[in-house]
Amino acid sequence: MLFFSGFSLAREEYLFDEYLKKSDYTVSGFSYGAIKAFDNVRQQLASLKRVDTLQLISPAFFQTKDSKFKRMQILAYSKNERAYMNQFMNSCFEPYEKKIVEHRNTSKEELDELLNYEWDLEELQKLVDKGVKIEVYLGEMDKIIDVEAAREFFLQVATVTYIKEANHFLQTN
Repeated sequence: MLFFSGFSLAREEYLFDEYLKKSDYTVSGFSYGAIKAFDNVRQQLASLKRVDTLQLISPAFFQTKDSKFKRMQILAYSKNERAYMNQFMNSCFEPYEKKIVEHRNTSKEELDELLNYEWDLEELQKLVDKGVKIEVYLGEMDKIIDVEAAREFFLQVATVTYIKEANHFLQTN
């Protein structure tokens, strides 16, 4: 299994053990890492490598947010990266207890990429047509992404697991 981490994170996959399919032919990604996982699967299939399952856990989905929201996020990050990241992590875990996660350095360019990424339904469908099963996991109480819009969008090409009372890290009470 290949796993791609979320924005500013490293080795957080332990939080998703109950959902991850541990197979040599599975690619998984959490939040920003879901974008990277999707891109990786497209590259692997282009080079005729086998992929059976693409797992997108709380995929970064901001294409319904307006440009003002995105500019404000970039501005807040640029103004005080530490304060932005603290607020971001708190929002990820809300309303439950914060767990230990390993952090890595981030960049404004990464934040810009995840905020402005446009999921392409046709490209996702191409994966499905090539035999890749797409699984999406969403938390009802996720304060980071537009959960309802993501659910509606991904239901067109994927099996969507909607977890009641779960946050961005899929924690429940």
